[in-house]
Amino acid sequence: MKKFINQPENLVHELLEGYVLAYPQKVALARDYLVVRTVPKAMGKVGIVTLGGSGHEPGLSGFVGEGMLDVSVPGEIFAAPGAPRCLEALKLADRGAGILFIVLNHAGDVLAANLTMEIARRQGLNAKEILTREDISSGPREKPEERRGLVGFLPIYKIAGAAAEEGRSLNEVFDLADRLERNMRTLAVAVKTATHPSTGQAIFTLGDDEMEIGMGQHGEAGTGRMKLKTADETAELMLSALVEDLEVKEGEDLLVILNGAGATTLMELFIVFRRVSQILKARKIRLVRSLVGEFITTQEQAGFQMFIARMDAELLRLWDAPCDTPYFVVC
Repeated sequence: MKKFINQPENLVHELLEGYVLAYPQKVALARDYLVVRTVPKAMGKVGIVTLGGSGHEPGLSGFVGEGMLDVSVPGEIFAAPGAPRCLEALKLADRGAGILFIVLNHAGDVLAANLTMEIARRQGLNAKEILTREDISSGPREKPEERRGLVGFLPIYKIAGAAAEEGRSLNEVFDLADRLERNMRTLAVAVKTATHPSTGQAIFTLGDDEMEIGMGQHGEAGTGRMKLKTADETAELMLSALVEDLEVKEGEDLLVILNGAGATTLMELFIVFRRVSQILKARKIRLVRSLVGEFITTQEQAGFQMFIARMDAELLRLWDAPCDTPYFVVC
C-alpha cells in the first residue's frame, strides 16, 4: 500500500483539519470534530444532519453547506461514530424548527442513530430519522429494511436540504425525502478491491478477469461474481435490473447518477453512461437529470454505483434549487 499519510491513528483528524482549511468559507470543525456550515442556517428552518464512517470521501462531509447538510458526524475509517457525538450534532443543527437525521442503512450507522434518537426524544428534541436503503442487491423489494444505503444519500440530502432552506416544516421535509427514498434504486459493481488505509489490508479479493455485481460500500458480498464484461454489457445488465425493480414505465422521468468507487476513470463512467442514455431513449423513459463523477468512494476500489430515481415536478424543482457545498454546487 502506498499512501501519503502520517500516523494511521491520526488519519481522520488530519483529513478533517485539511478539509476545512481547504474550504473555510463553507465548512468548519465544531467540538468533537463535527463538520458544520461556516455560516449557520437561519433560525426557524429545519436542520439536516447525517453520520457515517470516514474513508469514503467526498461523502458524506463533502456535502455540508447551504442548501444541503448542516452537520455531518464523521466516524473513524469505515466505522460509525458514537451516539454522544450524533446527539451533539442534532443540537448544533437545531434552529428551532426540528431536525431531520439522514442515515444510510448500515448496521453500525443504524445502531448509533437509533440510540441517538432515543436519547433525543428523552431530552425533548424535535427530530425525525430517515433511512436510505436503495441497494437492490442486498434485499428483496418487499423487505426494504434489508437494503443498504449507497449513493442515494446524495439526492436525499439535496431534496431535504432545499426544502429546509425554503422554510418547509419538519413533517414536509421528511415527507419529501421519504417520497424520493421510496422511488430510488442503486446497484453497484466492483472490479478491484480497496485497502484499509490504516492497515493496508485488502477489503476483499477479485480475480483479474472477474467483476462482482451488487458489491456493498465496504466490500460486502454482492449478488453475483462473473467474468468481466464490456461497458455496454455491464450497463445493460445493471440498468435492466434497476428499471425492473423500480417498475419504471414508458414516459416516466428519471434522475441517473453514476458514482465512481475511487479508482474508476471518468472515461469508463462516460462510456457506461452513454449506453445508459441509449437504453432509456429506446425504452421511451425520459432522462431528465444526471450526474457522473465521484460522490462516495472506498479508497482505491475500482467499480461504480448506478443510481436511478423516479422524479416529479416538485422533486425536480428542489433538485435544481441553489446549493453551495465543497463538492456540490448549484447556482
